[in-house]
Amino acid sequence: MRVLKDSISDNKSQTIIETAQRALKIESQAIAGLVDRVDENFVKVVSHIDQCHHLIITGMGKSGLIGKKIAATFSSLGLPAMFLHAAEASHGDLGIIVENDTVIAISNSGETEEIIKLLPSFKRINCTLVAITGKPTSTLAKCSDYVLDISVQEEACSKDMIPTASTTATLALGDALAVAFMELRGVNETDFAHNHPGGSLGRRLLTTVGDLMHSGETIPIVFEDEDAESVIAEMSRKRLGMTLVTDRNKNLKGVVTDGDLRRLMEKDKNISKMKASDMMGNNPKTLTKEILAAKAVQIMEEHSITSLIVSDEGKVEGVIHLHDILKAGIV
Repeated sequence: MRVLKDSISDNKSQTIIETAQRALKIESQAIAGLVDRVDENFVKVVSHIDQCHHLIITGMGKSGLIGKKIAATFSSLGLPAMFLHAAEASHGDLGIIVENDTVIAISNSGETEEIIKLLPSFKRINCTLVAITGKPTSTLAKCSDYVLDISVQEEACSKDMIPTASTTATLALGDALAVAFMELRGVNETDFAHNHPGGSLGRRLLTTVGDLMHSGETIPIVFEDEDAESVIAEMSRKRLGMTLVTDRNKNLKGVVTDGDLRRLMEKDKNISKMKASDMMGNNPKTLTKEILAAKAVQIMEEHSITSLIVSDEGKVEGVIHLHDILKAGIV
């Protein structure tokens, strides 16, 4: 096994810190420099993206990698978007582009050979061509319908060899296009969730209280005239730290929690002689089963409680506990 040195010289350490700080400053300045370039031309590009059948992003090398991320972002917003490898396009992959599609070609120099070779094909297909380039006078820019300028004063690499600030600017501009498109089309949380059914994000945006609540025989319920022994027994059986209190017609009257029992005993109350109606809180927090489970957590936090009653016009439908939501990975 290779043994690494535990430390480096103080001078070398300071050089590393200064180099990293310089890189971050240059890249942040590159993004800041884009702000004043967002104009009516940018608006027209967003409008074309909104109206197109498909959004195609193409590029080579590191620009291509940025293009893949931009395509993925638009796809997550519900727009059919895909990345087209510029070198593969002329070998059959151009077939994914049809008339009225919008193609975004990324090339910092604007002279990338593989992209320049595709320009006649883009014109023949009659798609809208948007150039993202650092050279507004380049061949790509001159042949495009719209040009988005991502030129930077310098790359973060001190040797000016590695695309750094320019690729960061490209990624930021792609995000700006996506966010603006999202605003124009009115994409909301529900729309977004349908494209993210998996993982914690999908669970948070799609899982409702009705998906997680205890229902039927698993709901802890006692009638308002039942004694304390019955109340405690029901709470122990159902293990939710509470029980609902209803009348004989199952209309909700209140709730008894572990906390209620402790407070009564702290006041030296003889709970053995009490009825459920004497022990319950009269204004339990309720919600409907259509509400997102993530929203239920917010309500619990606001009121410092761990469970909520699910009801419909006063009729009990279920109970949801904080532990149920945590187990589902909602938070």
